[in-house]
Amino acid sequence: MPNFVRVASVGDVQPGTGRCVEVNGRQIAIFNVAGTFHAIDNTCLHRGGPLAEGELDGTVVTCPWHGWQYDVVTGINTMDDGDRVERFDVKVEGDDVFVAV
Repeated sequence: MPNFVRVASVGDVQPGTGRCVEVNGRQIAIFNVAGTFHAIDNTCLHRGGPLAEGELDGTVVTCPWHGWQYDVVTGINTMDDGDRVERFDVKVEGDDVFVAV
């Protein structure tokens, strides 16, 4: 059974944005897509860019370093579906956002 860890308050991540949080020494990018939260590994597979700092367009985040794109719902690279970053289950309880690690 996954262990859900509180990582943020709902108001910490505005709709259409992302934020990096650290859970058990691991950097995880959380995104607010129109009020629904998603979480993926923060490290781009290309050169290790910080995905949480990328631009979010719908459910697709673009790495700020070299433009690789990932669907934040699935973690799949939009240009090569054989590449994916790890995704994590997210739940919201009241004002708290939790990620399963």
